[in-house]
Amino acid sequence: MAIIKGYCISVNNMPNSSELEMAWNELKQHWYIKPYNGSIPSTPGYSFIRFIFSPLIRGIMRIKASGLNNIPTSGPTILAANHLSHVDPVLIIASSRRKAHYLAKDGHFKNFWLRQFMKMTGQIKTHREEGGDQALSSAADVLSAKSALGIFPEGTRSKKTEAPLLLPGKTGVARLAASYPETVVMPIALNGTREMMSPQTHKLPRLWKPIHINIGKGITWMEWLEDPKGGNTSVEDLKSLKEQDEHEIKARLASLYRKFTDQLMTSIKHLGAP
Repeated sequence: MAIIKGYCISVNNMPNSSELEMAWNELKQHWYIKPYNGSIPSTPGYSFIRFIFSPLIRGIMRIKASGLNNIPTSGPTILAANHLSHVDPVLIIASSRRKAHYLAKDGHFKNFWLRQFMKMTGQIKTHREEGGDQALSSAADVLSAKSALGIFPEGTRSKKTEAPLLLPGKTGVARLAASYPETVVMPIALNGTREMMSPQTHKLPRLWKPIHINIGKGITWMEWLEDPKGGNTSVEDLKSLKEQDEHEIKARLASLYRKFTDQLMTSIKHLGAP
């Protein structure tokens, strides 16, 4: 079952989607995000860090994680979580037990020791001056390699001081899911990370603060697209859309991206994101 916009979508009982996939692929020129390099960074020290660092984190810190078994052990996957603190990606990597690549601003690679850590764990440098398209293409490198991509749909850390702290999601996550429709998108709620390490307040994480990580059931773009409570799109709808002009096609796709993202953010909220 996958939680989408407050509903439970039974992905096991959906009809065969091969025709829908074919119709969707007929629109590929309008939605495909081409990989940036066609490869992802090697991770020579990742296994070592996971063997030493991850158990240490889980042993020292007060982390309560639920739904870990929902994360696929292989195949393209997006780990989509709310973002409150610098420690968020570290906690997801340590808890998920799946090698995950995050996009990181080039500024994170300036410090020598941080740069070594980022390289050893396969995090991907992005250049803000090259714009959002470069970031999406770098993310596409991960999914095309059938690996796991960590992403914060809000696009930045929430700086809100009063609940709800969750920001509206940006549609990049939907565009990636649509470009690689076999990708499983996992909604994840983080709670307590700001109390552990608040930006501009704490220089070091307060390891005694409790953290709750709640991982929901995943869903692919194609499963969402055909579900009446999701994209509610049929083969006939896509065939008809293909006959429209480019402006109409882009408008329809933008509407689908927005709806997918909004429902994903609602799922993250329902999982406990503050």
